[in-house]
Amino acid sequence: MQEALTYIMREMTEALSRVNPSEVEAAIEAFAAAKKIFIYGVGRSGLVGQAFAVRLVQMGFDVHFVGDMTTPFVNNTDIVIIVSNTGETMSVVQTANIVRRVGAKVIGVTSNPNSKLGHASNIVLEVGQVKDEQKKRLAPLGTIFEDAALVLFDSMVPMIMERMDQNEASLRRRHAIWV
Repeated sequence: MQEALTYIMREMTEALSRVNPSEVEAAIEAFAAAKKIFIYGVGRSGLVGQAFAVRLVQMGFDVHFVGDMTTPFVNNTDIVIIVSNTGETMSVVQTANIVRRVGAKVIGVTSNPNSKLGHASNIVLEVGQVKDEQKKRLAPLGTIFEDAALVLFDSMVPMIMERMDQNEASLRRRHAIWV
């Protein structure tokens, strides 16, 4: 386990070093200006997006996951965050293109800024990609991208909180309480 943990942590740090801080700032500004925020991703990338959606709801945003039965229409005052390692998944690309036609802003989170998603995005948050042989054994498939994307989103939370004048107490008031 220690070998995989050390490898994953090192590669996540490397992957996150490729994120452009000015693109992060642009994304934060887009959040502040958006009427609604939509998030989309497939598989584990979708789960990472859903985890971020929970935090955004806790900050008071009107957030929807694309594909849910209660998802409203996207319009030109909204943003759509699309999470895809390759940026080439058919449904991801189709969603980005539809959203752009409507006039909403697309924030693509991908390891490939030159992908179809990258080209369809207004803002690209590039999470680097690992290309060594150890990856197949210690972090198969999209593990590094997915873990790094979650850390990227979590590291943006304090910036969004500050921009939206939120604190932990205000988030806690919107936190799910089951007891």
